[in-house]
Amino acid sequence: MRTATLALSITLGTTLGLPVQAQAPVPRPSKEFTVATPQGQQILLSSLKGKVVVVQFLFTWCPHCQAFSKALTQINSEYNARGFQALGVAFDDDDGKGPLKDKVVTYTQQNAGFPVGVSSRSPVLSYLGISELERIGVPEIVVIDRKGQIRAQSPAQGGGPLADPAQLKPLIESLLAEGATPKAPAKGGDTKKTADKKTSE
Repeated sequence: MRTATLALSITLGTTLGLPVQAQAPVPRPSKEFTVATPQGQQILLSSLKGKVVVVQFLFTWCPHCQAFSKALTQINSEYNARGFQALGVAFDDDDGKGPLKDKVVTYTQQNAGFPVGVSSRSPVLSYLGISELERIGVPEIVVIDRKGQIRAQSPAQGGGPLADPAQLKPLIESLLAEGATPKAPAKGGDTKKTADKKTSE
């Protein structure tokens, strides 16, 4: 019942055009955040500095979250070798149907080819810069650059342009390019210049 009420409040907040709170500004520094995996790992966002990171805040029962996780899995496979990392954070309310970590295990098996952990509502809202009184939709998507700056974030209603891979991928590519290590000049080219210099002398 609690889950249904939450889902209804999210829907009503969108369809009735209720006033929306001010969004947290971007870019801004990503605050520290800890994700607890079902396997007992503690993943600190700060440990991913140097990578481009997309964090998906989700409810395990949400079909939009499930669909986005599947798309994000493909994106993670495509860009991981270039310094990209996807991360999921489930923060479902307790519905009395078992521990959230067990739901996350099932969710990951069915939808996500990247780490998904758990958190509670308050730290998630604090990280996102969303008021406890505000209606929130999921997925909430945050894009963090290699320097640890949040460069893009979904609206409080969730989703938005970032939930569309066609719009998310160009942003990821541009952020990966920002921190790309420049390629060293070919040794053959340097040798040729040296040889040319000696010849001209």
